[in-house]
Amino acid sequence: MKQIAPYKPKYKIRIVTAASLFDGHDASINIMRRIIQSTGVEVIHLGHDRSVEEVVNTAIQEDVNAICLTSYQGGHNEYFKYMFDLLKEKGAEHIKIFGGGGGVILPSEIKDLMKYGIARIYSPDDGREMGLQGMINDLVKKSDFASPSLILPKRKEIKQSLKDKDVNTIARLISFAENNHEKFEESFSPLEKTGKEASVLGITGTGGAGKSSLVDELVRRFLVDFPKKTVGIISVDPSKRKTGGALLGDRIRMNAINNSRVYMRSLATRQSNLALSKYVHEAIEVLKAAEYDLIILETSGIGQSDTEIIEHSDVSLYVMTPEFGAATQLEKIDMLDFADLVAINKFDKRGSLDALRDVKKQYMRNHNLWDIPQDDLPIFGTIASQFNDPGMNTLYKAVMDKLVEKTSANLKSTFAISEEMSEKIFIIPPARTRYLSEISENNRAYGKKGNEQVEVAQKLYGIYKTLESVLNVIASKAKQSLLGKHGLNSEEILKLVNDDNKDFVKLLITEFDRVKLNLNPYNWEVITGWDEKVNTYKNPIYSFKVRGKEIKIDTHTESLSHTQIAKVALPKYQAWGDILHWILQENVPGEFPFTAGLYPFKRIGEDPARMFAGEGGPERTNRRFHYVSAGLPAKRLSTAFDSVTLYGNDPDLRPDIYGKIGNAGVSICCLDDAKKLYSGFNLAHELTSVSMTINGPAPMLLGFFMNAAIDQQCEIYIKKNGLEKEVEAKIAKIYKDKVRPSYNGNLPEGNNGLGLMLLGVTGDLVLPKEVYEDIKTKTISQVRGTVQADILKEDQAQNTCIFSTEFALRLMGDVQEYFIENKVRNFYSVSISGYHIAEAGANPITQLALTLSNGFTYVEYYLSRGMDINKFGPNLSFFFSNGIDPEYAVIGRVARKIWSKAMKYKYGADERAQMLKYHIQTSGRSLHAQEIDFNDIRTTLQALYAIYDNCNSLHTNAYDEAITTPTEESVRRAMAIQLIINKELGLAKNENPIQGAFIIEELTDLVEEAVLLEFDRITERGGVLGAMETMYQRSKIQEESLYYETLKHNGEFPIIGVNTFLSSKGSPTILPKEVIRATDDEKQFQITTLHNLHKANSTESILIDLQKTAIHNQNIFEALMEVCKVCSLGQITNALFEVGGQYRRNM
Repeated sequence: MKQIAPYKPKYKIRIVTAASLFDGHDASINIMRRIIQSTGVEVIHLGHDRSVEEVVNTAIQEDVNAICLTSYQGGHNEYFKYMFDLLKEKGAEHIKIFGGGGGVILPSEIKDLMKYGIARIYSPDDGREMGLQGMINDLVKKSDFASPSLILPKRKEIKQSLKDKDVNTIARLISFAENNHEKFEESFSPLEKTGKEASVLGITGTGGAGKSSLVDELVRRFLVDFPKKTVGIISVDPSKRKTGGALLGDRIRMNAINNSRVYMRSLATRQSNLALSKYVHEAIEVLKAAEYDLIILETSGIGQSDTEIIEHSDVSLYVMTPEFGAATQLEKIDMLDFADLVAINKFDKRGSLDALRDVKKQYMRNHNLWDIPQDDLPIFGTIASQFNDPGMNTLYKAVMDKLVEKTSANLKSTFAISEEMSEKIFIIPPARTRYLSEISENNRAYGKKGNEQVEVAQKLYGIYKTLESVLNVIASKAKQSLLGKHGLNSEEILKLVNDDNKDFVKLLITEFDRVKLNLNPYNWEVITGWDEKVNTYKNPIYSFKVRGKEIKIDTHTESLSHTQIAKVALPKYQAWGDILHWILQENVPGEFPFTAGLYPFKRIGEDPARMFAGEGGPERTNRRFHYVSAGLPAKRLSTAFDSVTLYGNDPDLRPDIYGKIGNAGVSICCLDDAKKLYSGFNLAHELTSVSMTINGPAPMLLGFFMNAAIDQQCEIYIKKNGLEKEVEAKIAKIYKDKVRPSYNGNLPEGNNGLGLMLLGVTGDLVLPKEVYEDIKTKTISQVRGTVQADILKEDQAQNTCIFSTEFALRLMGDVQEYFIENKVRNFYSVSISGYHIAEAGANPITQLALTLSNGFTYVEYYLSRGMDINKFGPNLSFFFSNGIDPEYAVIGRVARKIWSKAMKYKYGADERAQMLKYHIQTSGRSLHAQEIDFNDIRTTLQALYAIYDNCNSLHTNAYDEAITTPTEESVRRAMAIQLIINKELGLAKNENPIQGAFIIEELTDLVEEAVLLEFDRITERGGVLGAMETMYQRSKIQEESLYYETLKHNGEFPIIGVNTFLSSKGSPTILPKEVIRATDDEKQFQITTLHNLHKANSTESILIDLQKTAIHNQNIFEALMEVCKVCSLGQITNALFEVGGQYRRNM
C-alpha cells in the first residue's frame, strides 16, 4: 500500500475536533485529530458528547479555519445544519464544517448537507478510496486560508466592540497579533488604554501537573463567587518543531468555561523551546481592552528554570505534583523564588505530605520567611480532579486575596472555606491497590496446587492398577471392593492375595497410603464418586434443587433418527489424574469452577434469546417489544435508549437535541414514559426480565423502572379488589385543570394495557400507605433484569459518563446497598460491560481483562463500604461482545473460571456469588456497511460461539445496523438466527459441546493466563483507577483499534465483501431499503409530555431534598425512588451535577 505524504499548509491552520456522541466515534476522532496535528495543524480537541453551541463558541473564540466532527445515526442532519446556521448567525460562516459518521449518513443526506453548506461529509467509500491521510490532506487543503478581514458589528468602533466583548473582534485581533502583526498594529495600537486595569493571574507548572483542571476549578468558583464578573483565559501549549502542528488540549478538561461570562483562547508557542507564545503580551492587551475583570494566563508545561510567566502577570501561581524527586531538586526550581502561591496538585499521590513539608521549607529559604508559621505560607495541597475539593477551595480564596492585595482589584471574595486539607475520597483503600495481582496469584496458586494434586492422583492410579494386575481382578468389580471412603480397603485386598505376592502387595498398600497423604480428602471423594457422577447423567431424569425447589430434567433428547443425544456429555477418562484435572479445571455445568456453565441444565421454556428494541417514543418501542415477543413464553426485553436519554437530558426543541429524540434508541424522560414502554408486560412475572442499556443516568432510569413495576402491581390489586371507580375519581381530582398523560395511539396486539391505569400518578396517591408499601416490598424483590450502570468502562471506552467518576461510583454503591436492604435479589445492579470496550476497538483479551478487572474493582469498592459479598455478589452480572476471533470461542468459560476461583478462594464468597452470569451481544464492530447480507453470516457464527459456550443470554445484532436503526424484518432475522441454533441445530441439543476439544482447552489456558498478566500490568499502574488516571486502558483500546483498522485498510486482515471477494461493482456502501427515524409527531409528543409533567408537579423542594441527601452522605437511590415519581430525567441530572460534579473529559 502506497504511503500518502501529508499536505504542507501555506498558512497557520487552526481546527476544532469533536464527537457529537461516544465510543467508536470518540476513538475515531482521536485518531483523526492526531493525523490532523501531524499534518501541521493546531488542533483544539473537545472530545465526545459536545453540543453544537459548545463547538461553535469554541470555534469562534479560537478563531479557527474549520470544524471536524464525527456524528451518528439520528440527529446528524439537524446537528450539522444547526451548526452551519449558528456559525452564520454569529458572523462566522467562513469556518468550514467537515464530518463523517460511517454508513448511517446516507448518500442522499450527504448530498443534502453539502448543498446546505457543509464543506464535506466523508463516507466509508471515501475512506477506502482516499485513505486516512488522504481524507485529512483534503480537509486541511480546503481549510488552508488566512484569517478573514476584521468585520465589526454594525456602527461600532473597535474600542466599543471590544468593550462590549464581541467575541469575533477579540478573537480576530489575537489572530492578527499571531499571523499578521502589521494588521494588528494598524487595528489595535491606536486604542488608548482603558481606565480599567484588569488583574492577570499567571499559572505555570510542570507538564501533567493538572493545570487545566485546576484552572477549570478556579473559574468555576469565580463564577459562583462573582455572579456578574467576567473572566478571560489564555492558555498556551507547545508547537511541534518537526511538523508545526500543536495539540491545544486544555479546553477538553474544562467544564466551567461554557459560560457567556468566560472567553478562552488557546495559543501555540510556535517556537519549540518556550513555555509562552511571543504574542501572549498582545493577547493580554486585547483582553484588557475588552475589560475582563480577571485574566488567567496558563503556560505549557515548563522545566525547572523557566520563569517567563512573571513578566506577564500580577500574581503568579506555580503548580507542581508531589513527584518532583529528591528535596534537593526543589533548589533548582526558579519559580519557587518568584511565585506568589504554590499548589501541590494531585495531593492524593504517595508522599504528598512530605512534599508539602519540603516545598514549604524551600519556600521559606528562598524568601527568607523564617519568622512566619509554616501554616501561613502560600503553599497548598490540592486535588483539582476531585469535585469540591477543600484544598482547591482554600487555594481559590488565597488567589483572590492575593490579587486584591497586589492589584487593588475589585475582587474581594466572599467564598466560604473550611480548615480541612485536601483528602482523596478513596474508592479503593490504598492498602488494597494490589487486589488484581492478589487475584492473579490466587488463581495461579489454584492451578499449581491442582497440578500437584493431579500428579499425586496419577501416581495413586498407577499403584492401584498394579494392584489390580497382581490381584488379577476385573477393574469394575475391583473398584467397588478395593476402594473405601478413606483409601484402599486393605483387609479386602489381603484376602484376595495369594501368599507369593503378599509382601509385594503390602509394599504397594504402604506406598499407596504414603502417597495418598499428599492428596486432599476432597479430591479422593472426587475420584471415588466419579462413576456415580457419570451414571447420574446416564439416568433418564436428573433432579436438583434451586432455592429449596426440586427441578427434574430429562438428561437426553431424541433425534429424528431416534438417537439419544446426551444434554451433558462426560469424558471417558479412566486415569484418576485425568479425571481430577478435568473436575478441577472444567467440571460439569453447574459445578465449580463453572467452566462449562452455571446451571446443571438450561432452563426449559426460556432460551437465552433477548428481544431487542429502542426507537421513537415509548409507544413505538412498546409495539416493537410486543411484536418480537409474540408467541414466546419468556419475555426478555432488551432496551436501547436514545442519546438524549443516555446523557441524562430532557427532550428539547434545540435542534441538536431535537434531532436525537427517539433516534437509535427510545426517548424516556419520566416515569410515565417507562410505564408506557413496558405496558402489557407484567414486570413482576417470573418469565419477564428487562435489560436496560444505560449508564450515566442508570440510577434514574432504574428508579423509573422500579416505580413502573410497583404501579403495575398496584393496578392488579385495584382491579382484583374492584377499586377502579374510587381510584379514577381520585386521579380526576388530582388532574383537575391539568393535562393527564396518555398512551399515544392504539395498543398493539398482545398489550392488555397493564401499567396504564395509573399514568400521571403513583400507587401511594390512590392506595392506603400500608397496602402500597406491602406491594412495593414484594414487587422489587420479584422483578428480574439488569441495568448496565458500569461507569468504569464508560470512562475507559469514552461513553456516556455524565457525573464525576467518584460520584458515579457512589451512586452505583447506593443502588447496591438499597438492593441489599430491600432484598432485591433477582435484579442485577450492574452489568459489567466489555461490549463497549470492544466497540471502541479492543481485542478479545483486552475486552475480557479490562471487564473482569472492572468487576473486581466493584467488589473491592462494595467491600470497602462494608457490604457483604454474599449479598451483593449475586447482583453483579457481565456483558461481553462476541466477535469472530478465536479467543471469542472461550471468552465466557475463561470469565467464569477466573471469577469463581477468585470469589471462592480470595474473597470466601458462597456458591451463588461465585457464579458469573453474562450476556452476549454479537459484535457491532463486525457489522459492515458493505455487503450487509454477509453480516448475518458473521452474526450466526458469533451466536454459535456464544450458545456453545453456554452464555446466560444472547442478543444477535440485526444485519442492517451498520446503516440504520434495525427494521422489524431485520430484527426478526436476527432473532431467528439464535432460535434456529437452539431449536433446529442438532448439536446444540447437547449443552457442553466444546468441552473436551483440545483447541478449546488450549485456548482456555492461553486466554486465562493472558488475562492474569494484564491484571499484573494494571496493578503496576495502581489498580484500575490508577491506570485510568494515566489513561492506560483508553490508550490500549485505541492502539488496538488503529491496528485492526490498518490491517483492514491494507488488506492484510481479509474481510469478505469489505476488502476482498468484492462484487463486480466493488461492494460499495449499501443503501438501506427502509430508514428508521423518529417522526416529528413522536418528538413533539415527547416534548409535550415533558411540559405537562413540569406543569403538573412542583419539584423544587424535592430536588433540594435530593441534594441534601447527597451532601449528608445518605443513600441517594433511596431518595431517587421518590424523586423519580414526579421529576424528569434532566431535572434530576442537573440537580445532581451541583452536588456531585460533572464528568471531566480526557484526551
